[in-house]
Amino acid sequence: MIKREFYKKLLDELISDGKMVFVSGPRQAGKTTAVREYAEKYSNLRYFNWDSYSDKKTLALDPYFFEKIDRKDATKPLVLFDEIHKYKRWKNYLKGVYDDFSKEYLFIVTGSGRLDISQKGGDALSGRYFQMNFFPLTVSELAGKKRGLGDFLSAPLENSAGGVNEAKDAWNTLSRCGGFPEPFLKGEEKFLLKWSESYARQIIRDDIRNLYDLKNVEMLEMLVAALPSRIGSPFSISGIASDFQVAFETIKNWLRILDAFYVLFTVSTWTKKVARSILKEKKLYLFNYTEITDAPVKFENMVALEIYKAVKFWNNAGYGRFGLHYLRNRDKEEVDFLIARDNEPILLIEAKYSDVNVSRNLMTFQNYFNVPAVQLVNVENVHRVIKNGKNQALIATAHVWLSALPLLEQGKK
Repeated sequence: MIKREFYKKLLDELISDGKMVFVSGPRQAGKTTAVREYAEKYSNLRYFNWDSYSDKKTLALDPYFFEKIDRKDATKPLVLFDEIHKYKRWKNYLKGVYDDFSKEYLFIVTGSGRLDISQKGGDALSGRYFQMNFFPLTVSELAGKKRGLGDFLSAPLENSAGGVNEAKDAWNTLSRCGGFPEPFLKGEEKFLLKWSESYARQIIRDDIRNLYDLKNVEMLEMLVAALPSRIGSPFSISGIASDFQVAFETIKNWLRILDAFYVLFTVSTWTKKVARSILKEKKLYLFNYTEITDAPVKFENMVALEIYKAVKFWNNAGYGRFGLHYLRNRDKEEVDFLIARDNEPILLIEAKYSDVNVSRNLMTFQNYFNVPAVQLVNVENVHRVIKNGKNQALIATAHVWLSALPLLEQGKK
């Protein structure tokens, strides 16, 4: 069993401020298991699961059922609501619970969707919760070598020398089996194929269809099946609407829903002070990237998920206002990723599957922004520092550099 210690540390940080904590992420990413393990340290605990008929009945008969906890000591009870976002009035219900009981209880809410936007209904919960995103496994979580965020931001071209073999093994398993715990731990591609097929069907037919009034589930399944071939390039909604002979707004709505249920995530273009930049087109990436058959595209998706996860962690923990973007202008010069802090670039990252020669576009944009630049490759034992005017660029083996990518600041508990 893999202990998701980073999430437990982040939960400690968030729940200590007295807000409800919303833990949202892909189905079967391990949310409920990790949160229930975290909750074991609380003497007074009540777990509620909306998918349980008896729990649903309990809520209907007594909205404040958790007051019946038989307390073992004087510590605050923890109430864990699982999948309650499937309840149509969940926002108003939790608003009342928080307003009446937040001084006497602690609350964690988990769900397989973006709990802040998964249903219409205004901002009933505004100011009452902190968000915590939960992701599939990544090499930055699995490998043993860690840096503090402050150290990383001050010297992003450096990395730890230890744990290389551990990172390599983790990266290879992630590439074969993905980061969802069950197929990752199983480690068998035959099992992965069966798991992936049922996974997509469950999300669309169980989760999405039950929450949204979709008239054409089969077409949505076809869109999901087509996504792996469209990863890594700017995504045209008009183009895919034409291919599927479906209205532009329909495709736009479907993509929004797939984002809400963590089937995909998007990276937008960076447009601030970039001449001839492209304004609208986003790049799409998958949480279950094992469906991608093109090796360089899968590699870019894996790098994207590592960086996206780190940026979300930093924002969830309150370390700053971080953003993830990509660079592309109308001359088709492109860099895969740009990390920004407080709306200013701090790091450029290029994913090159096997090219150990520094990217000309990376050097060009580095000279423009004057920030550190890293080119990650899927080649072992690469660590080259390239001078670029007054700047330096690093070409490095991806799993080595990414395994030292911090998720939480050192010393935080």
